[in-house]
Amino acid sequence: MDIGVPKEIKDQEFRVGLSPSSVRVLQEYGHNIYVETSAGLGSGFTDEDYISAGAKIVNSAAQAWDQELVIKVKEPLPDEYTLIQKSQILFTYLHLAAARVLTEQLIESGVSAIAYETVALPDGRLPLLTPMSIIAGRLSVQFGARYLEKQQGGRGVLLGGIPGVRQGQVVILGGGVVGTEAARMAIGMGAHVKILDVNVDRLAYLETLFGSRVELLYSNRDHIESAVINADLLIGAVLVTGRRAPILVTRDIVKTMRSGSVIIDVAVDQGGCVETLHPTSHTHPTYVEEGVVHFGVPNMPGAVPWTATQALNNSTLPYVVKLANHGLKALDHDPSLAGGLNVINSRLVHPAVQEVFPDLV
Repeated sequence: MDIGVPKEIKDQEFRVGLSPSSVRVLQEYGHNIYVETSAGLGSGFTDEDYISAGAKIVNSAAQAWDQELVIKVKEPLPDEYTLIQKSQILFTYLHLAAARVLTEQLIESGVSAIAYETVALPDGRLPLLTPMSIIAGRLSVQFGARYLEKQQGGRGVLLGGIPGVRQGQVVILGGGVVGTEAARMAIGMGAHVKILDVNVDRLAYLETLFGSRVELLYSNRDHIESAVINADLLIGAVLVTGRRAPILVTRDIVKTMRSGSVIIDVAVDQGGCVETLHPTSHTHPTYVEEGVVHFGVPNMPGAVPWTATQALNNSTLPYVVKLANHGLKALDHDPSLAGGLNVINSRLVHPAVQEVFPDLV
């Protein structure tokens, strides 16, 4: 099969769909890989690295897109819409529940669009979302600590405090992968950490993981309001597979936060769980609303592309190999991969996304 790897064009998105080591594996199966020139530079991979692995370097995005299977990292942007082709397979993150226009474009194009984030194992785990969730969770605290600095518009709080001065207060909404990794980093920095979740079994698991180092609360309006008002750093880590994240923190709740506090919503690419937060970019990552610093970068792992690209490829490569070897027939033999199918034959087929856009079904 002919496989294309375009260069990502989202703001400061330095990850790449296939690493040279992944190209080598696919080439050994007899596939042809066409990589847009400089596509891997941000992740530390030169065109020569790809050539050595067996890829062909092409000079334009159009050439990389003009293949049977296209492997990306982030969703197609408007400048790429005209490059999407019928009878083509697109495999990437899509997050369609928060992207009506993109959903309409994919339906109109006739492409078969498979989303990394909805590939699900029988036990409900999301193998292609997990590595980026780990990275985003850890980065959320790293970024939060930075934007709490006074020079960045924050309160001037050191998360770990020092003897005689209380540590920073970190509140995490959601105890899944993102929330767990955020807590791990915040604890490591010496912060006081609260996690809120609606899954009592998950809270019990987190108690075995963190013990008394984390305060664990059932997520309801009263607990959210009382926790958020004292937060120096609020992290949104709420994920509902394929659907928009629910709004848990209203504008009225944000108004109760101290001036210079920071909100980082990792679920912003699924709509986010904070009413006042909207997507930003690595170039312009923050804005202030209601006196609170808001950070809404949807491609947070793009800040650490050397790590993120390799972590993503470790998880995606087995599925890419199946698609390359068998095309869409691979979905018949792998229910997890089939769960990733969002659009095919100009139809929206993923149940969760159908619920968001019933008029497009």
